[in-house]
Amino acid sequence: MEFFYPSRPANPALSQFSLVIPPGKTLALVGPSGAGKSTLFELLQRFHDPSAGSLRYGGVALTDIPLDEWRAKTALVPQSPILFTGDVAYNIGYGTENASQTDIEAAAKAAYADEFIQQLPDGYQSELGAQGVQLSGGQRQRIALARAIIHNPEILLLDEATSALDTESEHYVQLALQDITRDRTTVVIAHRLSTIINADAIAVIDGGRVIDVGTHAELIDRCELYARLASMQFKNEEKVA
Repeated sequence: MEFFYPSRPANPALSQFSLVIPPGKTLALVGPSGAGKSTLFELLQRFHDPSAGSLRYGGVALTDIPLDEWRAKTALVPQSPILFTGDVAYNIGYGTENASQTDIEAAAKAAYADEFIQQLPDGYQSELGAQGVQLSGGQRQRIALARAIIHNPEILLLDEATSALDTESEHYVQLALQDITRDRTTVVIAHRLSTIINADAIAVIDGGRVIDVGTHAELIDRCELYARLASMQFKNEEKVA
């Protein structure tokens, strides 16, 4: 598969890109900035289509699947979640038709958000303000996770949902992610390798190509780029600790 952005027709963002995402498993994408990780996410969300080759789901090209049908199968939890002016219940149920209050509360509990929601002045009817200004970063992220949970997607896309959080918030988000990703096809853009050590598979991307796929232990042994990234990150984390 290849993809060129219209503004850069001479420089492919993805070139000779080939990758299999195992059903029901978690695949992490790692690599330096500009490697092509975000471009792949844009293609998976059908913001663009490949310039050559195809993305396929169950053997069917995504371009042959109606856009609304495809997007109903997927959910994205970005690094900086988007919240809307409205109450908590509206933000959790957004995008899911006929979501009941029971569904909303169940999703919030699964996202480890129910406890702090209950402490808000009006609980699930508490107004959040533009972009959820009344919530902390960790609380906003758990609202976004609850929105993904209630959507019950076949494919979950995570753009490193914990990279900007404090330790306590990251703990709760990681607990929620353990549940939501279990037996669900999940693709993770990983900025911190410590968060994806236990992924079923890790794809190392560089220069718009997949250069290796394996487990953390396998890649440490045989992939120079992955080993270098891991060495730098874990050393930095040790210094902070």
